Amino acid sequence: MKSYDLETSGVFRSSRSLRRVRVIQSRWFQILFGVPLLAGCWLAMMGVHELGHVIGGLVTGGEIARVVLHPLAISRTDLAVNPYPAVVVWAGPICGVLFPLGLLLVVNRLRWSQASWVQFFAGFCLIANGAYIAGGALEGIGDCGVMRQTGTPLWVMWFFGLLTVPAGFWLWHRLGSFRKWWRNPECVSEKNAWGMFLAVIALVVLMVCFSA
Repeated sequence: MKSYDLETSGVFRSSRSLRRVRVIQSRWFQILFGVPLLAGCWLAMMGVHELGHVIGGLVTGGEIARVVLHPLAISRTDLAVNPYPAVVVWAGPICGVLFPLGLLLVVNRLRWSQASWVQFFAGFCLIANGAYIAGGALEGIGDCGVMRQTGTPLWVMWFFGLLTVPAGFWLWHRLGSFRKWWRNPECVSEKNAWGMFLAVIALVVLMVCFSA
């Protein structure tokens, strides 16, 4: 009887230890996925924002002098010739919200299995661009200073933020509860975790090479 109890106890401890190891492993993959996802969203958001400035400059007959996209710097686009600065400055945040929304529409139409990643990115872009324009309006921070110099009223900048920031949080809300995601680390597979990590590393290398 004692031998049977000891064997049962040993199996139970072994099973519990195995579950603990699996939980720790799943949590590691969850973090390996989540941290690069946030970093990648930030870097890609800057890239899409600057793409808007570049397109605005080229369409209005401007001449692009330099685009700074280094991952350790705040992105910016310098124009040697800029005949329509009001158009160029607004092209950044407008492209910054419309491009990810368009991308989300495409992946949803194609029923891509990882469309939720794009939805998170779209929400991130809406929140970041909206907070940047609305939050920097009074102090004239970055693009906001150019907007004010070229005649954009404060209320327009605040209205832009009022539209985009809640819309971004709404997209995030539709993804489900973050608490539920965190409490279920097994929802992130090893393949997706390493895929996200390597994709962001590739993005960082690309941005460093572009800014060299």
